[in-house]
Amino acid sequence: MAPEARGTQGSEPDNVVPYADQALFIALRGTGQEAVMQALWIYEHPIDMAGLKQFHHNLSHGLLARRIERSPLPFGRLRWIAAPATETNFTVAQQPRDRAEFYDWADEQVNLPLDPEWGPAWRISVQPLSDGATAVSLVISHCIADGGASVIAVLDAVNSTKRDLGLPPAHSRTRSRALRDDLRRLRTDLPEIARTLRRAATVARNRRKDLSRPSAPSTAGGMGTSDIVLVPSASVFIDGELWDGRASSLGGNSFSLVAGFAGRLAFNLGRTRASDGAVTLMIPVSVRESLEDTGGNVVSIANAGFDPGKVTHDLTEPRTAVREGIKRAREAPDEMVELLPLIPFVPKRAFGRLVDATFGFSTDLPVSCSNFGDVPAELTLADGTPAEYLAFRGVDRQVSRASLERRHGLLTVASARIAGRFVLSVISYQVGSENTQSSLRAVIAQTMGEFELEGTVL
Repeated sequence: MAPEARGTQGSEPDNVVPYADQALFIALRGTGQEAVMQALWIYEHPIDMAGLKQFHHNLSHGLLARRIERSPLPFGRLRWIAAPATETNFTVAQQPRDRAEFYDWADEQVNLPLDPEWGPAWRISVQPLSDGATAVSLVISHCIADGGASVIAVLDAVNSTKRDLGLPPAHSRTRSRALRDDLRRLRTDLPEIARTLRRAATVARNRRKDLSRPSAPSTAGGMGTSDIVLVPSASVFIDGELWDGRASSLGGNSFSLVAGFAGRLAFNLGRTRASDGAVTLMIPVSVRESLEDTGGNVVSIANAGFDPGKVTHDLTEPRTAVREGIKRAREAPDEMVELLPLIPFVPKRAFGRLVDATFGFSTDLPVSCSNFGDVPAELTLADGTPAEYLAFRGVDRQVSRASLERRHGLLTVASARIAGRFVLSVISYQVGSENTQSSLRAVIAQTMGEFELEGTVL
């Protein structure tokens, strides 16, 4: 499927939401889940509140300054609409909290009201800590921005770069006009929908077993399986030269060490494929063509599988697996992705099975592994001065225990090099395990020791 044209600054704006963003929005609504991005800054020195307020103001004039508006047609295309600047999504706590409660506070920020359709689609929170430090959280709905778009938005805000996306305000179309516009758009899309339907028949034959397999039931049963779960998280900060030295000594590079670390962490957590003990990584690969690309989620997914038993001594296998997986993703995208134009027509009850067939949650126990590479040090300048720590993570918010168990748990590892340090953020929930912050930190420390790495774990 050829990529859709996305509106760019300086061109005639098209506020139709791209298929990939529409698919994510409808899939999350259909399964009752929500996904967000969170950036976390820790300032050991006094924070410049005026500078932080300016940062908030600048964020309101870029890629985050939008929401999603539905079509009056049940199968119509979604539209981007402008989200005016507001102070309601900027809060400052008055009472300090203990440093040990940092991730408890971060989880609380993730679970504050957030909605890509009704707003706010993002929010900033500030929390003084009892040791004199200050924590800052930026939470963004994944429906309006992926990791790449979030980085662009933060850099624009730090540099006071404003983007006019040319989006209309909410409810700017009457219902009759919206119906006419969206029916006209549907006629435009019909040839592609017809081609996709023919392709869907082939995919259905190829994946008959996956699509017919029922979603896995909850393994716990009884009371409490619908409880909302706070999934344990931790961030690791390692000197960049130490990281590069270990990667080189193990016959790899920076990203293959990320992959090896994620694979070994999965091994230590018991998250390996039952058939052969291998680990499967799902690696988002940005296909954003330029900084002017205004798509929310502009990625393809690469898959890489390898034996995690040898990675602490040799990174050759994960290095090869990652390289080949990324090459396949760029040259031949997953056939399920080619079916995105049909997403508006998929019944809600079928989403769980479709997502499982796409990502192999029931069989591969995949590990999400993102690497942002070298990112500009300006990302640390939320208040105009360099924060001592910056971490980031993608989180499923308001997630139930039953949902996690249907997916057979999760493990997410995100990484980047920022201001001379390598940062790894880990989120983990494993069915039948202890699943506490302290137990996750213990497994991370064990994995670091196996790779002869030292660093700070928050």
